[in-house]
Amino acid sequence: MNTSFAALVCLFTIAGSAFPLEDVAAQAIFRTEVYPVQTVTLGTVDFLLGKKDGKPTMIAGELRIPKPGTDRLPAVVLVHGSGGIGFNSGMWVDELNKAGLATFVVDSFTGRGITQTVTDQSQLSSYAMMNDAFAALVVLARHPRIDPGKIAVMGFSKGAVPSIYASMNRFQSAYAADGAGFAAYIGFYTPCNVALIDDEKVGTRPIRLYHGLADDWVPVGPCRDYVARLKKAGADIGLVEYPGAYHAFDNQMIPGHDAAPAGADSAQMPIRGKAAGRDHQQRYRAARHRQRLLHRTWGYNRL
Repeated sequence: MNTSFAALVCLFTIAGSAFPLEDVAAQAIFRTEVYPVQTVTLGTVDFLLGKKDGKPTMIAGELRIPKPGTDRLPAVVLVHGSGGIGFNSGMWVDELNKAGLATFVVDSFTGRGITQTVTDQSQLSSYAMMNDAFAALVVLARHPRIDPGKIAVMGFSKGAVPSIYASMNRFQSAYAADGAGFAAYIGFYTPCNVALIDDEKVGTRPIRLYHGLADDWVPVGPCRDYVARLKKAGADIGLVEYPGAYHAFDNQMIPGHDAAPAGADSAQMPIRGKAAGRDHQQRYRAARHRQRLLHRTWGYNRL
């Protein structure tokens, strides 16, 4: 089992014990459902100003329910990065499903006619993708198999921005249905390079960041400062650092570490580094850390 995953599952269960991996590994996905997700598209400035008159947009999300029954399950909303839905999304979905969690992968690009934003981040604001995450929360909260009080959000790079900053009271009041929030906020290699007004005003739900120390696309330093500020304000927040791990260290389709693509745009994200790529050992550690987080948060004994 991947280490980044194990840590996440533990975040979701305050009490209880994990069940044998051989049992969950044998389980097949019970059901896959694809949902339209009504959202809006805003630019960064309009989003930060709290405007709600963005362009109506229909995107989609894929729900996977890991087992039959009528019981309500915890769920994780996954928000992809600048490359769109990639191999690492499928890997996390597989591991979360095997642990008994439902997953909902949001596709923020296809419905907007976007393939990737690596070379042009202005195509879609990272902050405005938060509307997509909150809209996914509404879809899941209405589903008869999902526990509406146990829905976490997890994002990667560009997608970590909406996943982490959705914890802010300010954005929940402005954009979430009835001001609702997620059960946990999880970001992998999060760009923390912008300080937002009232970003330390968050709820009591856990916020966790996972970052490679060799990441020079999105350096860890700003995240250390961000976490320190929020801890001082009393937030339940933590940063786990992985020595030698590059950007996208959980993506097993990137061999070793690769150079940043030519033309990578740093206008909205500090994608200016030299390398990204997989790290099997640190990915496994991150899974273990995430598992502990989910385990502690939800009291879900099957994690």
